[in-house]
This record gives sequence, structure tokens and C-alpha cells, in this order.
Amino acid sequence: MKINVEIECTPEEARRAAGLPDFTPVHDRYIEMLIETMEKGASPEMLETMMRGWAPMGEAGMRMWQDLFRNMTGAKRGE
Repeated sequence: MKINVEIECTPEEARRAAGLPDFTPVHDRYIEMLIETMEKGASPEMLETMMRGWAPMGEAGMRMWQDLFRNMTGAKRGE
């Protein structure tokens, strides 16, 4: 016997039904801080630290982000 149940709900309703915590305030604050940092002028070191947290595949992913920013700014490798 096979039973299919379809539930139509929003992601918020599904999160609550599963008992998962609401991280909306944390996410909103993180985005605020990111915007503030970018508006004040982020240093290359700050961007590198941020990208390391986002980089897939460890060091290879980090090199991908570095090359992307170098290409965008016209900087050469080793500068």
C-alpha cells in the first residue's frame, strides 16, 4: 500500500511545523553588518577573510575568488 500526502505551506510554516529555530533576526543583522562594512570601505584583507568562509573546495575555491577580484580590478598576480 502506498499513501501520498501533499502539504501546501510556506517555508516559514514548514520550519515551525518541524520545530526548527527562526534565524531571521540573525540573518538580518548579518546582512546589515555586511552592508555597513561595504559602505565604509572594506580592505582586501577583510574581503579575503570573508571569501574564505564562503569558498567551496578550500584553497582552490579561495584562488578562484582571488582571481575573480584580480580580474575585476585589473590587478596582476603577486601585487
